[in-house]
Amino acid sequence: MSSASADDPRLYRLASEDNIRVALQELQPGERILVDGQWIQVQDRIPLGHKIAVRPIAPGEKVLKYGCPIGSAAQPIQPGQHVHTHNLRSDYLPS
Repeated sequence: MSSASADDPRLYRLASEDNIRVALQELQPGERILVDGQWIQVQDRIPLGHKIAVRPIAPGEKVLKYGCPIGSAAQPIQPGQHVHTHNLRSDYLPS
């Protein structure tokens, strides 16, 4: 793998087209993570197994996990932010 596509070892990439990564350990605000060779600052506490945005996600834009939409952004989500029920709306289940 080239350094241009490197991800921090604390993150798990499920599919190449995903706009999130899954935290393999808890991440703290202010920490820096490497995503696709670019540094991103963690904005929120990201619990183990939770999603973190790795690029800007506009309101209404699909959040992709495993290469599939799991819902839509309910508000703007910036790189380094926790992606969870407070900013992600299910397109499949009533919220």
